[in-house]
Amino acid sequence: MFKATLTDVDLLKNSIPIISEIIDEGLFKVDKSGISLLSPDRTMVSVIDFRLHAAAFESYEVEGEQEMGLNMANFVSVLRRVKSTDKVTLELSGKTNKLKITVEGDSRRVFEIPLLDIKAEKPPIEQLAFPGRVEVESRLIEEGIADADVVGDSVVFELKPEVFSMRARGDVSSAELAIAKGDSGMLKIQAKESLAARYPLEYLKKMIKANKLSNQMSIELGNDYPMRLDFRSIDKLSLSFILAPRVEE
Repeated sequence: MFKATLTDVDLLKNSIPIISEIIDEGLFKVDKSGISLLSPDRTMVSVIDFRLHAAAFESYEVEGEQEMGLNMANFVSVLRRVKSTDKVTLELSGKTNKLKITVEGDSRRVFEIPLLDIKAEKPPIEQLAFPGRVEVESRLIEEGIADADVVGDSVVFELKPEVFSMRARGDVSSAELAIAKGDSGMLKIQAKESLAARYPLEYLKKMIKANKLSNQMSIELGNDYPMRLDFRSIDKLSLSFILAPRVEE
C-alpha cells in the first residue's frame, strides 16, 4: 500500500516532463524516505537521479518498499491536466496493477495509469569521483547553453581555481561565457587545477530546463570525465543528471 498527497504539484510538473525527454520508461521506487528514480537513458550517455522526499508531501503513507514502472509519456499527459493550485494524491494498492492519481481542485478527477514490468538498472554512479565542483546561478548556465547552441553541437566546460567557463566553436563562429570568483553569479568554486571536458548540447538543452526547480545549481566534473548537474529544492526534491563527455579523436 502507498498513498501520498502533494499540494506543491509544481514539484512534479517541473521535473517529470524533463525526465520524460530523456527516458521513455521509468522504474520509481517508493519507501519511507520518498519516491526515487535512478535510470540511464537507452544510449547510456546520461543517467537521471531523481528524489522527491516524503517531507514534501502533505501526507505520506507506505508499507515497506514499492515499485512503480511507468510510461513517462502517460505520466506527463496526466500532469498536464493538473493545475498548480490543485492537490494530487498518488495511490497504489494490491487490488489493481495501476497507479491511481486523484486531482482535487474545483472538482475531483481520477486517472489511472497501468504499471509496467520494468527491469531495474542501477548505474554505478557512486563510483564517480569528481575533482572539481562549482555552484552558480542556474540562469547563467541556461544562457551559456543557449549561446553555445548558436554556434555548435557541443560545449566545453572548464573549471579553474578562480574561474568557470563554457565555450563552443563552430566553423566560423564561437561563443564563450565566464564566471569568476567574486562575480555575483558565482556561489562557490572548488578546483585545485584546470579541468575541462566537452559535452553534447543535445542533452544539456533538456537538462537545463530543471532550473525551474532551483535558482542555483552545482556542477561537478573532471578532465574528459562525466559531469554531474544537480538541482535541489531544499528538503523537498533533488534532480541530478550524469552526462558522459564527448571525447574527440
